[in-house]
Amino acid sequence: MVLFLVMLGVAIVLGIIGVAVEGMLYLLSIGVLLLIADVGYLAVRSAVGRRPTR
Repeated sequence: MVLFLVMLGVAIVLGIIGVAVEGMLYLLSIGVLLLIADVGYLAVRSAVGRRPTR
């Protein structure tokens, strides 16, 4: 869970910097890609952690 939160924070910071600083639009794209990877990581981790019902 800590890895998820760290990745989420980095994605948000990169997105804000990419929007605020002119000429650094690539940081926004890296932040968006990191956010997508983070959501995918969370989905895989939550699907693997489920136990079958009895």
